[in-house]
Amino acid sequence: MLPKRVEEILNLQIKKEDYSSQLYLSMASWAENKGFEGVSSWLYLQAEEERIHMLRLIKYVNERDGIAVIPGIKTPPVDFEDVFVMFDKVLAHEKYISGSINEIVGVCIAENDYTTQSWIQWFVTEQIEEESSVKAIIDKLNLLGKNNLYMFDRDIISMRGGGEVSAE
Repeated sequence: MLPKRVEEILNLQIKKEDYSSQLYLSMASWAENKGFEGVSSWLYLQAEEERIHMLRLIKYVNERDGIAVIPGIKTPPVDFEDVFVMFDKVLAHEKYISGSINEIVGVCIAENDYTTQSWIQWFVTEQIEEESSVKAIIDKLNLLGKNNLYMFDRDIISMRGGGEVSAE
């Protein structure tokens, strides 16, 4: 059984993961409309990954006799200055999520919930990878500069290991 404080903070994380998915969908749509096929593909995959994180949290809360709350979320931004600013926002958001995951660890420790503390370590590791991935993208963008965005757009999908998300 989940301690009440752990259940509450996990439900907050469910909401944050849902928002993350919607934010990346909005960014993907913006990129697609600007002709950045590779960037939009990367962001669609990222949005799906965040949705999977949300589902993982929902299932865990329910399996531990808690009640997962399915949130309503605020509408994410729909317009971004450029690809550089957008990826800076992605990195800032991933750092925010990392901080949130660390808060969960802290609550687990305070509540002596060693089961959830162990389980949440997957998310701790995942956030290290997420931040590293976005930093690599920003580094590549900065190396190529604004005049080589076509090359960057072609290369970005390989930075995730390939794959496409289809709406079909």
